Parts: sequence; C-alpha cells; structure tokens
Amino acid sequence: VNACGHCETIPMLAFSKIVVAGGGVVGNSIAYFLAKEHGVACTIVDPIGIAPAASGKAGGFLARDWSDGSPIQELQRRSFDLHAEIAEHLGPEIIDYRRLECVAVAVDGSSAKKPGGKKLEGLEWADIGAVGSRPMGGPDTIAQVHPKKLCETMFRFSQEAAGSKLVVGKVVGADVDGGEVTGVRLEDGTRLDADALVVACGPWSDAARNWFGQEISLPSFGGIKYHSILVRSPRVLSQAVFFQGHGDPEVYPRPDGDAYITGFPDGPLFSMKETPGEEEVRAEKIDQLVDATEKTSSELGGIKPHTVQSCYLPTTTDGLPVIGPIAGVEGGFIASGHGCWGILNSPATGQAMAELLVKGKSSHLDLRLLGLDSPYR
Repeated sequence: VNACGHCETIPMLAFSKIVVAGGGVVGNSIAYFLAKEHGVACTIVDPIGIAPAASGKAGGFLARDWSDGSPIQELQRRSFDLHAEIAEHLGPEIIDYRRLECVAVAVDGSSAKKPGGKKLEGLEWADIGAVGSRPMGGPDTIAQVHPKKLCETMFRFSQEAAGSKLVVGKVVGADVDGGEVTGVRLEDGTRLDADALVVACGPWSDAARNWFGQEISLPSFGGIKYHSILVRSPRVLSQAVFFQGHGDPEVYPRPDGDAYITGFPDGPLFSMKETPGEEEVRAEKIDQLVDATEKTSSELGGIKPHTVQSCYLPTTTDGLPVIGPIAGVEGGFIASGHGCWGILNSPATGQAMAELLVKGKSSHLDLRLLGLDSPYR
C-alpha cells in the first residue's frame, strides 16, 4: 500500500536466484547493472576470483565507432557511452577512466633505436623511424579504463548495493528439472540454489555445452593469446598509438603513468589447455615487445618492464559475441565471446542481460542480432 492508501502491484522478477559463471568484466557488468538498475543480487562463481584472466590483464582501450557498419555497432556505441556513465558513478579516478587521442603511426622498419630527425607533427612520444601518421580518433570517440580496477569496483558496488557475492569455485553443471534451471553444481560438490545460470566464461565457455543436462548448440569458443608489458613512463602520456611496422605493436598510456604495450598475438585456439589466471608468459614474446618499444620511442624504449603477462582474448568461430537465452532451457543464458572488444562492450552486454534476467526482455539492445539464432551466424 502506498502513501495514498492505494494498493500497488510489485512486479514479479523473471529470475531472482541468479548465478553468473565467470568473474570477468562481462560477469561483473551483469552484477553491476542488476544491482544499480534493479536492486537485485547475484552470485558470481569463478575458479580464481574477480578478473583473473583477460579482464585483469587487457589494455582497456575504448573506441566508440570502430565497429560501425557491423552487427556489433549498436552494442559498441552504447557501451562506449555507458563507460562514461559508469565512470561518473564510480569515480573516474578510481577506475582510471579518461578520454584521450589515438593515432596510427607508420615506422620505417629500420633497426635504429634513436630518433633520426625531427619528430612528426602531432605525435606526442613516438619519435623513432616514424614516416607517417594519421588520426584514429580524439576525446569524442576514444577513451580508456583500467580493466581490473573497473571489475573490482563494479563488484564492490554490487556487493554493497544489493548483496551480491563471490564464490570461488568451478561450475560443472546445472540442475535442470522440467526444462528449468533449479540449481548450479560446483566441482567440489557444492550446490547453489538458482533459477538462472549465465555463462560468462570467455574463452572457456565451451565447457558449458554440456552443463544443462543435454548438449546445447553453441558456436565454438576459444581464445587468441596476447602478451603485454607495462613500463613506467617518465611523464603521463595521453596519446594511444597503433604502429604499422616492427610487428604492429599497440601502446596505451595510462593516467597512472604506466604505458601498456601489446602485440604479436598467437593464432586462434579453440581447445583451451591453459586455465584462467595461469597463462604461460613466453620470454620470446616479451623480448619482441621490448625490442619494438626501443625501435619506436626514445621516451619509452630502454625502460625495464615492471609487469609482464599474457591472456586470451575470447573469440568464436563466427567472430561474434553470443548474448542471450539458451534455447530449450528456462533460466539458461550466455554472454561470451566478445573478442578484442570485451572490455569496451561489456557495459551494454551487462545492462541488456540484467534487463533480460529481471524483466524478460532488453529494451536497450536488440539481442536478436547477437543471440544464438542471429541471422549473422
């Protein structure tokens, strides 16, 4: 009964006992929007914890319009705008969110490690072997965020605002009765009461194929392994660079003074052998990144990396993320396979999934384009 004495109908939740398998940026985005927009808690299950894999090791580069004309255009544009809203809500300084510039720089491929002449106009720090450049975006369309800080802060908010929790464990299956999810089983024998299970396991999502009591039809999930290094720059830089030459490294300077440097990816792998958070770091890949940095910047070259790491960016056989319900299983959902744009496209994914779980449909995103029955698959 409201203040005027009238009875009000409390809307029924489509699902209220929600388990999310995967503690990465997609899982935490779902938890964040469930808490912020619906006041609903969920349980995140992850073998390691929050952001153990790519969501804790990726670069966090954000571009608003680089997927225009593709099936993920709407997802990417909305996500870019939501990142700004999330930063305003959580605090840009907490998650290292900022707008910045991005340029493509062609280098001559020589082995020189010192500037050969006057630095090209418009370049902030790329000064060795640069023979040409072009802008790729400015503060209106380019931004960045620290992925691990984003995940940790979103999870903390979902905890405090709605009572969401983290269970460290490995999902091995769902209890399904009459075609409906009734619980989630973990490897150690624990059973979680649930009426919905969201698969958000990134490259390891293939395991979910047999979780629901029957083999479900999914595209194959896998990963593309990237290595990265972080060096402490002498000053805070504000220009991201995509190099053409010397292996095409990418460099994303961060507002905390770090420069994130990545490149030299492996080919797609659709049979994941390494486990989340335990990806091998190969010395030859790190040497390639260090060498490329020395050949492109007198400012960053020669600085010893304080962090060396590797991770798998999730991918699918058709190159599209999968977002939506799993056919034939009431309470079965999937949100995975976001590729190199996982950090960027997680907010709109999380918002849409939260709406789908609570209201039964998404009003912000047309999930028919990215679901299992998408016309683009």
